[in-house]
Amino acid sequence: MLLEILKYPDPRLAEKSVPVTKFNSELHDLLDSMAETMYEANGIGLAAPQVDRLQRIFVIDLGEEEGQVKKKWEFVNPKIVKGDGKVVYEEGCLSVPGLTEEVTRKNFISVEYQDRNGKVRKLEAEGLLAVAIQHENDHLDGIVFVDRLSVIKRRLAKRKLAKQVTL
Repeated sequence: MLLEILKYPDPRLAEKSVPVTKFNSELHDLLDSMAETMYEANGIGLAAPQVDRLQRIFVIDLGEEEGQVKKKWEFVNPKIVKGDGKVVYEEGCLSVPGLTEEVTRKNFISVEYQDRNGKVRKLEAEGLLAVAIQHENDHLDGIVFVDRLSVIKRRLAKRKLAKQVTL
């Protein structure tokens, strides 16, 4: 089932998510619907708050970018436990259509999370996968990539978005 993606600056995108405690068919349906919505919108990641669900969940599929094997990742209750290095990436967001900006992130991260059945997993990621995990994890804390920009870039981005709405 396709879900509606909230658009910035919707105040619901600034809310913090709560941990998932029930690993049941409702969670599985939500994960499946989130993936379907992400694919339909041509995104590489989607967090539950973007579809108005305040749960610590996101899905990622990088497709075949940067030589990655096409794989759908599901992260439930993720925690980034380690990060190192810096990388600047041109980021976009399904909740901020029509805007991309360079954002500085950790190049290498270690993340602990649960799968759809509650099993604890660990993953070390670098490059685009690390950036995508950090981007989606920010959504769980009510942070949109625009919030990570300098004050001047944020003002310019908001003006650009306002013009898109009024056109």
